[in-house]
Amino acid sequence: MVYNYCTLFDSFYLSRGLVLYESLKATTPNFKLYIFAFDTQADKVLRELRLPEVVVVSQAEFETPQLLKIKSERSRGEYCWTTTPVIIEYCINTYRLTHCTYLDADLFFFSNANQLVDLLGDKSVMITDHRYTPRYDQSKTSGKYCVQFMTFKNDNRGMTALLWWKDRCLEWCYDRIENGKFGDQKYLDDWPTRFEGVYELQHEGGGLAPWNIQQYHVVFNNKSLSVKSRANASEWPVIFYHFHALRFLAIDKADLGTYTLKTYVINLIYRPYLDTLVKTNRLLLEYGVKFPLQSYTTKKRIPIGIHKTLRRLLGVYNIFSLNKLNNNV
Repeated sequence: MVYNYCTLFDSFYLSRGLVLYESLKATTPNFKLYIFAFDTQADKVLRELRLPEVVVVSQAEFETPQLLKIKSERSRGEYCWTTTPVIIEYCINTYRLTHCTYLDADLFFFSNANQLVDLLGDKSVMITDHRYTPRYDQSKTSGKYCVQFMTFKNDNRGMTALLWWKDRCLEWCYDRIENGKFGDQKYLDDWPTRFEGVYELQHEGGGLAPWNIQQYHVVFNNKSLSVKSRANASEWPVIFYHFHALRFLAIDKADLGTYTLKTYVINLIYRPYLDTLVKTNRLLLEYGVKFPLQSYTTKKRIPIGIHKTLRRLLGVYNIFSLNKLNNNV
């Protein structure tokens, strides 16, 4: 059996998308990854790389007049959210797939992704709970479920949910809270009761992220990672981690976000990802892809010096030199 995955990204996220692919290749057998290139540079580089088990899809191949109109009306991020259900449907219909799993481009797999898809069993749709640590709970605004790892079967139940979601995103999908909606995510809140055949992922090693890692103790044993739940002492192999909010401030400096992260979590989970990401960024320079630097800013426009001081006081100053990741700089 071939396990089908899809993702989307532009040249700004190209290195992350390639690291996602490399992590799949290193951990997951019998997979096919459909990559939707969201600008011409990403499309060009991906085709030149000729990655095994990858199918590259350009925007011109799937964009309809309706999508092109929406594209002109929404931000880049909003358009990516809008098209998430579109690309899943495109894969299923165009390549006649029995199922397809959407992956966010900033995921990294530590173990076989297929074992999560297998948990779907006789269900038709898989969704993943944010499992927020209480202090970071944004369920009321961002939604209970995260659009990060979602599987749809090509059957009546799976396609009913997918097409309903696609229609809602085409109607409204913005980076703001409005009438109980937010982006493409809040639409998922009632799926276990709205649709038949919906499975909420129970494997706690899938869906690890900076907003929930505080609930776990990370264990490294026999060259593999697992997490122990602090609530019930259960242990789970780490399948994937979602590197949300990570950004580069310089070619050798990264900001891991404003979540509380233990040093050993940074070394065991973030270090392997960053090491691979830096190597990929340098490789892409040979293809003319600029290093994806992002400015150190805050939405509230707090002066940088004060913002850094506040983060240090709160214990969330997660800015690191990549050649000395154990030490804040």
